[in-house]
Amino acid sequence: MKLESPAFQSILTSELNTLVNIFDKYDHELRIAGGAVRDLVLDMVPHDIDFATTATPTQMKEMFNIEKIRMINDSGEKHGTITARINDKENFEVTTLRIDVVTDGRRAEVEFTRDWQLDANRRDLTINAMFLGFDGTIYDYFNGVEDLKNRRVKFVGDPVSRIQEDYLRILRYFRFYGRISEKGNDHEESTLNAIKENASGMKIISGERIWMELKKILCGNHARDILPTMLQLDLAPYMGLPDKADIEEYRTVCCATEGLDPQPMTRLVALLANDDEVHLLHKRIKLSRDELQLGSFIVNHRKDSFDNDPMKYCQFLFTDSPGEMKKLTERICELLKYRGEKDLMDQFMKWESPKFPVNGYDLVDRQIPKGPIFQGTLHELKQIWKFSMFTKTKEELLENLDEIVEKVTEKVPSKKRK
Repeated sequence: MKLESPAFQSILTSELNTLVNIFDKYDHELRIAGGAVRDLVLDMVPHDIDFATTATPTQMKEMFNIEKIRMINDSGEKHGTITARINDKENFEVTTLRIDVVTDGRRAEVEFTRDWQLDANRRDLTINAMFLGFDGTIYDYFNGVEDLKNRRVKFVGDPVSRIQEDYLRILRYFRFYGRISEKGNDHEESTLNAIKENASGMKIISGERIWMELKKILCGNHARDILPTMLQLDLAPYMGLPDKADIEEYRTVCCATEGLDPQPMTRLVALLANDDEVHLLHKRIKLSRDELQLGSFIVNHRKDSFDNDPMKYCQFLFTDSPGEMKKLTERICELLKYRGEKDLMDQFMKWESPKFPVNGYDLVDRQIPKGPIFQGTLHELKQIWKFSMFTKTKEELLENLDEIVEKVTEKVPSKKRK
């Protein structure tokens, strides 16, 4: 099979032609590798292009030096990767063909080879194990093209062997399943069995890597079906999720958020019962501060009643919640996505929150003692302003300040008043 598509032609830049000519000149084979080939077979322009070659890193450095090609980012050299920058315009990562000599379930000790099929054999999925020549010839050793046509995701060779070489491949399998498959639950039984048998291997994978893959699964196709399948294969404890995750709530939220571009956390917290489980999840997969706060926010407010005025509820929640204005707006929007309230979210996003007219300096000027009484007074004034639907002025709010301070003081224990 040869590619002649516009997508393929679009990547053949003058800089790439320069690279190809250099490898030809020194009699080394060079091909496009992996995911870029998969995308081009699907008639998609790849975002990133990786290259493979029969040349060793030493040979690549020698010829790039002779041809006065700048090389950058030498950290990849120990893995066989040299990055060439051509015309100060494009970077090209070129990796020597390799075979795995020793694997520990995450990283491998490699040996260089000149055999394209041996390199393909060490890759995870058939659809990622293809190479592409610059004349459009596809080098497909494991029926990757056919699997793409059938929208089928398969490991290269024996699934157990591929998984045990790198347990992160369990999550990669599900991520690519979401990208390629047309059905939500059409896995091969042998693949699922291999994953379940090796689920415990996930414990050696870092939380950051797990979260990186999980985010793509949560926001990809078939997320409603893929994650429940993963939980049925006993993967939950290795991802920081509870044994009794709320799958029904998760499916409901996936449907409610369809087309609303939810953040991954917005869907994931549907599996969690409370804030304690949010923090246990964080302990395993190392959420960012914003992600952790979003998860807690949704869990704590997802069952709130709107009463008879949903917009008023959003405005009051915004006023009562701590946080920077932009991030707080985002959290409320994600909460509304969780509940499938698109129209209300659109309405809330158009609302311009008024500025609270009183600040700390106003209370300092009026000799209000700092501490619990100070904070309580400011809070009480904000509540009065809120219930006036944000209409009361500074003067109106401070009009009865003495009464408010007296009321707050009565609530503060005497030991704390100083």
